Amino acid sequence: MTRGNQRDNDRAKAQKKAASAKTKNTLSGSQYQKSKEDAAMIMREKQRKGRLGLGLIPVVYANALCPADEKKAAEAAAGKKK
Repeated sequence: MTRGNQRDNDRAKAQKKAASAKTKNTLSGSQYQKSKEDAAMIMREKQRKGRLGLGLIPVVYANALCPADEKKAAEAAAGKKK
């Protein structure tokens, strides 16, 4: 059991620590979107390697893009042509 004002001191210390914790995203919209896309690309690559390791993907298609990536690449290419 705490004595005296120790409980109050600990509570104040905990509140100060919680207030100093990062609570908000500091990236701009485009930076945030880029970081999300980078993380998604890394996860897709990990999943592809995992499926390749389990033999779920034939080796012929190992370096091919997934259909979603192909669609994004096509849309990006179409956007650049405009």
